[in-house]
Amino acid sequence: MLASTVAFGLMAICIRLASRTEPVAEIAFFRNLFGLLALLPLLLWPAMRAGAPSAHLRGVLRTTQLRRYFIRCLIGVVSMWMGFWAIAHLPLAQAVSLAYSSPIFVTVAAVLLLGERVRLRRWLAVIAGFIGVLVIVRPWSHAFTAASLVAVAAAVITAIVAIQIKQLSREDGSDTIVLWTYLFWVPMSLPAALWFWHPPQGMAWLWLVLSGVLGTFGQLLWTRALKLGEVSALTPISFVQLVIVTLAGWLWFDEAIDRWTMVGAGIIFAATAYIAHREAMLARQHRSNAPSEAVEPGT
Repeated sequence: MLASTVAFGLMAICIRLASRTEPVAEIAFFRNLFGLLALLPLLLWPAMRAGAPSAHLRGVLRTTQLRRYFIRCLIGVVSMWMGFWAIAHLPLAQAVSLAYSSPIFVTVAAVLLLGERVRLRRWLAVIAGFIGVLVIVRPWSHAFTAASLVAVAAAVITAIVAIQIKQLSREDGSDTIVLWTYLFWVPMSLPAALWFWHPPQGMAWLWLVLSGVLGTFGQLLWTRALKLGEVSALTPISFVQLVIVTLAGWLWFDEAIDRWTMVGAGIIFAATAYIAHREAMLARQHRSNAPSEAVEPGT
């Protein structure tokens, strides 16, 4: 999880560096293209060692949910554009802090879209998270900018994507979900990139390649971390990303460390950590109750 967090933090820095010369839509396209190129050998390596890469690839590609993938990826591309735009136009710490509010919106979306039951304590955590967002955005002060609303909108759309991934995972494995996501993302992000096309020059190529490779590594490591450990224990580690981008913003982009952003990020961190803790507890209770439910199928 720590390696995943570092990868995502470095990816955000690369996106910010690339945005100095390249349009956001073009950055999103190359992040997806180079991400896919980095993913394929990692995905096929175990099968290549066993001598059956084509059969393995056919197995990973097998799905009956292409329509859902199309909708999920279309929404995901919009979220990516918004998130990258926020990284390009907001202080890095603020953009990343607002991105961390996504689990709060996931809880609300799970109630509205999946009919999940959320009890009082988690609702209080959601309210606290919203307060943290308001502390960062500060719509009542001169520090408020429309760019911060774009970052919040990206977090909301990311929450919808998370719900869709949860639905997809009922039938498909994580490798299938990740591969089909990239296979849709690349062509979907191409038209906007061509519309705003600016031929990358010099170091811009390095930042574009790294954004794709780091994004893929971060995603795969994050998935692996969730298989190995409890989400409630892993969530606090992910906030190391905020430390990385805050220091990078201060050292490389002359961004002041805003105390209100830090306070709001702390509130969001506490709220999302509690939500993750409660979800992990409920998941453990569900697993512990599963055997007795299996013995008495009529209850």
